[in-house]
Amino acid sequence: MRGDVHRLRVREDAVGHEERDTRYAVVLQTAALATSTLIVAPTSTSAAPGLLHPKLDMNGTATVVLVEQMAAVDPTRLGDFAGRVDPEEWVDVERAVKLVLGLL
Repeated sequence: MRGDVHRLRVREDAVGHEERDTRYAVVLQTAALATSTLIVAPTSTSAAPGLLHPKLDMNGTATVVLVEQMAAVDPTRLGDFAGRVDPEEWVDVERAVKLVLGLL
């Protein structure tokens, strides 16, 4: 599950900067932790890549992971499976997570 990309089901009560349109998210949490929520980070095709926005290639579409927006979500919010983060790309995702959490 870690590294999987899923379509997020839209929240009807989304406010502020939360998106109400189709959105994808990368699962950051390891499957070894059995919790009632999953830590995910949303993706964007319009944000610029950078230290906190590692690049992904989603079936030919340039995408970034918005690591600074990681959040705990109910697993029922995960919709259709959309792919997996490549191991080379995962290194950048992990680096960004560590940077956001102050672990570097």
